[in-house]
Amino acid sequence: MTKPNASELHVKEYLGTPTDLKADKVKAVVAGLAEVLADVFALYIKTKNFHWHMSGRHFRDYHLLLDEQSQQIFAMTDPLAERARKIGGTTLHSVGEIGRKTAILDNDALYVTPEDMLAELREDNQTLTRRLRAVHELCDDAHDVATASLLENWIDETERRTWFLFESTRPVFGKND
Repeated sequence: MTKPNASELHVKEYLGTPTDLKADKVKAVVAGLAEVLADVFALYIKTKNFHWHMSGRHFRDYHLLLDEQSQQIFAMTDPLAERARKIGGTTLHSVGEIGRKTAILDNDALYVTPEDMLAELREDNQTLTRRLRAVHELCDDAHDVATASLLENWIDETERRTWFLFESTRPVFGKND
């Protein structure tokens, strides 16, 4: 067993909120929450990017859709980070850490078609759903019902975003509207 270093001891002493959950289970849940939080931040920025760069005949509808979705995504950040702290862990510290932990890929293209934006965000939301479900499994194993409950609501919201993005890109009568 490795001996904790000075930083780890300080974290435990000054940031280690007491919990009745087992330490190894908390560590796994907190690590999962950090990955999900990284995905949420990355998806928020990407959704805002596409919101800002939307164009075309459905501009207004898509612009408003992505604005609504980005607000919903951003609303997850604080509860995710605070949940990690409530059970005795820490959370993300930097943009670099977000970049290392996220499964959401950047899109730095100067121009992306509206259909490609929506399709990419649909896939990204599906990725987030998978990550949320994986952390939910960790919560079940840890008997962390409070975190699992939050995740269930976010899974539902993420599935709704996926549904709206899917429906916005469906062809009408075999042709794009």
